Amino acid sequence: MSNSLPPKPRIVGAKTRICIVASLYNEPFTNALTENAIAELRELIPHGRIDVIRVPGAFEIPVMVASVLQRDPPACIIALGLIIRGSTAHADLVGSSVTDALQRLAIQSLCPIIHEVLLLDDEQQAHARCIGPELNRGREAARAAAAMIHIFQELDRSVPRNTSVRNQRYA
Repeated sequence: MSNSLPPKPRIVGAKTRICIVASLYNEPFTNALTENAIAELRELIPHGRIDVIRVPGAFEIPVMVASVLQRDPPACIIALGLIIRGSTAHADLVGSSVTDALQRLAIQSLCPIIHEVLLLDDEQQAHARCIGPELNRGREAARAAAAMIHIFQELDRSVPRNTSVRNQRYA
């Protein structure tokens, strides 16, 4: 990812709903990711609805995303978590598993899933990406979500097809 935030897209539809699924593990960092994402979303989509669901750890994020998609798909889902590498391969295995699952869910559902489940080497990197102002991945995730919602809105307007489910997301 880049060192700067992407531009702020324009979102049409005051009732746009976004769901954030965030890990509780490494709480100071995941709380900061979540708070920054919410603050940015409130700026980008002032009248939108933001649902936040907290799960124990990064490994639990995909199953919750699948549940959200099955019950009432939002316009976009943001997955937030933090995995810090240790002396074993566990972190890499969890990171890979989460990434594969989230990508598969996004493709199957045609719902954008913004993946900011970070796999980092240490707390210094975590601080820079979760709490620091320059590489803030929570804000970056919110902007990516808004951009994807905007792209899907434009696509839905320009390519008529049976989009009754997708159109409900932007009412």
